[in-house]
Amino acid sequence: MRLALAVAERALPGGDVPIGAVVLDADGTVIGEGFNRRELDADPTAHAEVLALRAAAVEVGQWRLEGCTLVVTLEPCTMCAGALVLSRVDRVVFGAFDPKAGAVGSLWDVVRDPRLNHRPEVVAGVLAEDCGRVLREFFEGHRG
Repeated sequence: MRLALAVAERALPGGDVPIGAVVLDADGTVIGEGFNRRELDADPTAHAEVLALRAAAVEVGQWRLEGCTLVVTLEPCTMCAGALVLSRVDRVVFGAFDPKAGAVGSLWDVVRDPRLNHRPEVVAGVLAEDCGRVLREFFEGHRG
C-alpha cells in the first residue's frame, strides 16, 4: 500500500485526484502500476486501477491476471470493480473506503456478486487513515 500511495502522488502535477494502484504477481513482484490520469489525458476511463491492470496485462502478455493482486489507495468504483472481475485478479486490497461511489462493499459490492463468474478476495481498509488523509488534503486544497 505504501508503494500505491507513492504512485498516487504522481497524479498531483496533472491536477488529478491522487489515487494510486499497483498490480503484484503471485510472487509479489510489481507488474503494473497506475495513477489517476483523467484530467491529464482527458479520458474518463483513466482511473488508477484500469491503468495498472492494462500495464500488468502488457507485462504478462495476456488479459487474464490470475494469481495477481491489485492494491489501490481508494475503494474501486463500479467501472474499476467490473474491470477487476473481468481481469480475473485473485485479490483486491484497498485503503480508504468510498461511501459515495465505492463498489467493493460501500455503496455496491460488484466484486462479490454471486451472479458473476469470478469473485476476487477483498482486503479492505489497509492504511485507510493514510490513504484518506492524502485525499482529504487534495480536496481541501481545491475547495479553498
